[in-house]
Amino acid sequence: MRVTEHLDRAKNTVLSFEIIPPKRGGDIKQLMSVLEEIVKYNPPYIDITSHAAEVIYEETASGEYQMRIKRKRPGTLGICALIQNKYNIDAVPHVICQGFTKEETEDFMIELHYLGIDNILAVRGDDNGFRKPIKFGRSINQNALDLVKQISNMNKGKYLEDSILDAEKMDFCIGVGGYPEKHFEAPNLDTDIKFTKQKVDAGAEYIVTQMFFDNKNYFDYVEKCRKTGITVPIIPGLKILTSKSHVSSVPKNFYIDIPNEFASEVEQADPKHVLEIGVEWTARQVEDLLNKNVPAIHFYIMQNSTPIKTLMNKLKI
Repeated sequence: MRVTEHLDRAKNTVLSFEIIPPKRGGDIKQLMSVLEEIVKYNPPYIDITSHAAEVIYEETASGEYQMRIKRKRPGTLGICALIQNKYNIDAVPHVICQGFTKEETEDFMIELHYLGIDNILAVRGDDNGFRKPIKFGRSINQNALDLVKQISNMNKGKYLEDSILDAEKMDFCIGVGGYPEKHFEAPNLDTDIKFTKQKVDAGAEYIVTQMFFDNKNYFDYVEKCRKTGITVPIIPGLKILTSKSHVSSVPKNFYIDIPNEFASEVEQADPKHVLEIGVEWTARQVEDLLNKNVPAIHFYIMQNSTPIKTLMNKLKI
């Protein structure tokens, strides 16, 4: 079922989760244990991240540097198939621009369609120093808008090869990212929202926000989006802080602010109490969002189910 159908049919706020594939050569047992925990909360869908290849420079015996290209976290497609077939829960794979040609993206979408996967989240992806070269007529999607357009075209039966006659129309529900504190490359929030509206106009049917720790940022963002004519669901994304290092690493890596009150409490706390503080802060956010009838809440849990389990126990969900 499409994400938008889940939202339309839900009588209460939908809860969803986002996980990350294991590193190359890693054991999937940890991920399976996380899945076993989160399926207990009956999420209608689960997001699975996708990751671009990375450029790695290694020093050779002669002292020169050799470039290697390696995908550190393969497995998105396989995990999607596992979730849908083992747990009967809709999988939402992230489809990215970085490291993939348009042709590879088209192949990936076809494979998702064969698996009966109806949803995708279209994002640009992190720049890990590697962009596929344009050669032999092959090209890349430069940004998420280009990616949304390509997938929307496939939904209309328009493929890259014009010679394909009677191509099957896909029916992907396309989600995109939103940034309550603006994307770090945007000059300001208003401009960033204009870019988001372009993605919606191109075919995106819902928005999932970057994590935030002040609900006011989310509600202000929704209000501004509505004023620009964006009418699709805007789903808030939350993350539980679990360590002191997150106070510096999360703002650095995700370009967001942590409220002074929260940051100070974490920094002054005994390390063994940080999880409790993080859960308490997120619980207050969730309660506020639920009271204001948001369509869904999306939790970034990656490969650690302990924080979300602690949160759900506190909320008695």
